[in-house]
Amino acid sequence: MGVLSNKIEREELKPGDHIYSWRQGYIYAHHGIYVGEGMVIHFTRGGQEIGTGTVLDRFLVSSSPTHSADNPCPKCGDQSKLDGVISSCLDCFLSGGNLYLFEYGVSPAFFLAKARGGTCTLASSDPPEDVLHRASYLLKNGFGVYNIFKNNCEDFAIYCKTGLLVFTNISVGRSGQAASYLAAVSAVVSSPLRFLTTSVSGLAVVGCGMYCVSRFVSDIGVRRDVHKVPVEKLIDPSNLDQPERANEMAKED
Repeated sequence: MGVLSNKIEREELKPGDHIYSWRQGYIYAHHGIYVGEGMVIHFTRGGQEIGTGTVLDRFLVSSSPTHSADNPCPKCGDQSKLDGVISSCLDCFLSGGNLYLFEYGVSPAFFLAKARGGTCTLASSDPPEDVLHRASYLLKNGFGVYNIFKNNCEDFAIYCKTGLLVFTNISVGRSGQAASYLAAVSAVVSSPLRFLTTSVSGLAVVGCGMYCVSRFVSDIGVRRDVHKVPVEKLIDPSNLDQPERANEMAKED
């Protein structure tokens, strides 16, 4: 693995790894936690990998899954209508895509060199036993309501790896790919610095700078609006939608 690709082979996987697979021509990636014996625990919305509840789902949801309701997986069965945190075999999780490993504890230089969000973070991972405990616990108890920007499959995997939750309602969650999409929009549309230059090269430099800064300050490893919360505190799904309450519980520990 390196700056150009996080692609790995199946035999390199270890229980507790945060893995992902790109979908729809690299438009987005689906994330999960590998738990061993060829199984992955991941977070979905109504059987979809990245549901928005709008017409965008036609373009975002993988159009060619390995298995369907008419052709269920012999190991997983029909998972097309399952909702929330589910367990799938590696083939169903990848849905025909390649296997990639999300990296933790990277340097700032490496993070910025990986221009695409949702591939790495400056935050450190907890030991595999803690990661597996969180993933298994959430498989039984859920992970709240799916939200494409604040509580998606990448947010789930990052929480399992770090135990960190975001406690503000004015920004995205832990997801690096959600942060990168918003950073790109901000760099193109919202940045007042774009008026400081009229040249194409100048606009490109300003836009790239704004994109990198936005991605960096949104990373879970440098943000100050996060707290470590024991997974047992997440039995009530409303805790994920009430940051003040969860924050108070975190302080009690």
